[in-house]
Amino acid sequence: MQWDDLHMFLAIARAGQIARAARVLGVDATTVGRRLRRLEQALGTILFEQTRDGQILTEAGGRLAEQVENMAQIAGGISRRTPAGLEVAGPLRISVSEGFGTWFVANHIGKFAAAYPKVMVDLVASIGFLNPLRGETDVAIMLGQPRRGQLVTRKLANYRLQIYASQHYLAAHAPITRPDQLFGHALIGYIPDIIYAPELRYLDEVWPGLEAQIRSSSINAQHRLAATGAGIAVLPCFIGDADPTLSVVLPEISVTRSFWLVTHPETRKLPRIRRFVEWLLATTEAHKGDLMGAKRAPPALP
Repeated sequence: MQWDDLHMFLAIARAGQIARAARVLGVDATTVGRRLRRLEQALGTILFEQTRDGQILTEAGGRLAEQVENMAQIAGGISRRTPAGLEVAGPLRISVSEGFGTWFVANHIGKFAAAYPKVMVDLVASIGFLNPLRGETDVAIMLGQPRRGQLVTRKLANYRLQIYASQHYLAAHAPITRPDQLFGHALIGYIPDIIYAPELRYLDEVWPGLEAQIRSSSINAQHRLAATGAGIAVLPCFIGDADPTLSVVLPEISVTRSFWLVTHPETRKLPRIRRFVEWLLATTEAHKGDLMGAKRAPPALP
């Protein structure tokens, strides 16, 4: 086993593609591929899985990548505490729910990217989650704690949901002073049979028996429906409070949920993943007021 082979292996792990690693190294892609095969033969294991988008580390590859990253730091005289992007490089894929990804992570992740310019960030903000155990993502931010699989999980933060309606909608309807009066209104919510996480079933927690009349699988669509006056929606406070056209209805009623941070046990110590997790924990702590919401009373109507 030669250091040059390990060096090329590390370049692939950081770039996520043999062709991209070859460009960084200034060599031909066939040379990088040949060195990778030689390294795998020497170790007697497969280090990458081939996907449509490139190479994904296997469990054995993740363990080796961590060791080689440490070797590279020692060889280059780089301290683990060195800031900037010198020791932190390569692709970083983050899987997160649509609302949190759009309204929170996207608002702040530019600071992480600026601090670590050699990290290529993929923010997958969509319905459902990618699985770190299958190598689909480096970090997943989930609505519930996974109960299966050898994953590393920890609570990221709590967040709160409240009832929101547009000021136009409220002006056109009688005041809502009791939760049972919600039965007389168009409620906006999820489509029951395609809810991708049980934590999204919260209308019964607001008031037993409530059902949505206008339904969407997208929290961003639900927000737009509420903002355009189509009805009343239960929204995370980091979405509802960010829209000045929305007001809180029945501010004494709220639902609390949690975000969970999930990583793979074999890759979580890679510098780019470790630094992102540290940054995200600090960022959510600094903005926990946005996540838990300020209890805004509806403005006085003319």
